[in-house]
Amino acid sequence: MAHPLTDDLGKNPAVYNSGVQEPPDVPGMKLGKLEPKFLKGLPALGVYTAALPPPPPEISYSGSLRQLGAMANNVTGDCTCAACGHAIQLWTSMVSTETVVPDAAILDMYSKVSGYVIGDPNTDNGAVASEVLLYWYKNPLANHALSGFASIRPGNRTSIRDAIYLFGVCYLGIQLPLSARYTATWVLPQGQPTTGDWEPGSWGGHAVPAVDYDQNGITVISWGRLLRASWDWLDAYMDEGYGLLSKDWMTQLDNSPPGFNWAALEADMNSLRVSP
Repeated sequence: MAHPLTDDLGKNPAVYNSGVQEPPDVPGMKLGKLEPKFLKGLPALGVYTAALPPPPPEISYSGSLRQLGAMANNVTGDCTCAACGHAIQLWTSMVSTETVVPDAAILDMYSKVSGYVIGDPNTDNGAVASEVLLYWYKNPLANHALSGFASIRPGNRTSIRDAIYLFGVCYLGIQLPLSARYTATWVLPQGQPTTGDWEPGSWGGHAVPAVDYDQNGITVISWGRLLRASWDWLDAYMDEGYGLLSKDWMTQLDNSPPGFNWAALEADMNSLRVSP
């Protein structure tokens, strides 16, 4: 009997960040976030939000979503790019008409960033999240531009809340443990050591957009589903995070928070010292 996360998501084995097929086959759930590469000069979100009022105790945007899909993450390790597509979907669902980025556009982005040759599983080895975001910053995805992105230190719950509340999405990199395979709620039991099936990355690296939060945890989009993760679980397994700035959200919704210096962040992004 299929488990709740894989009953209709396909029949392909997962792939984790080493590019090696995952030992216990998990149909329709592919991973593909490689180890973090932190971009020199990338702004930190907290620099721009420190003077703002604290975020509210809870916020939920996922109720506006109507057409969630896997965005090819059930057949390839394109999670880093699928997370971008789901961010666009969330933003547009809140401000106008929900846009579902075609799988072909997601795969094209994945191909250009990672070297994946479409249709060749031997080249499906995942991608680096920061490189995906930098590519998107320079190259609009399905005509939706990324105006900037800023880093979030793992464990910084305030910045995660700020990213979701102020900008609609927090892009998260996580090192999934094997214990996360067959549950729609990711929780770290009290006193549970992060060893064995609970060891970070024992399943593999994954990228997801967080779109809701409350006092208990966050809601993320993955494999075409909404999944819940507790704050303690996220503290244990998050290894990178980013606030994403999109004019889909900020301009059309007139949602720019008072006191947030958009121009300063854009200027800092323009001077980002990275290779082309």
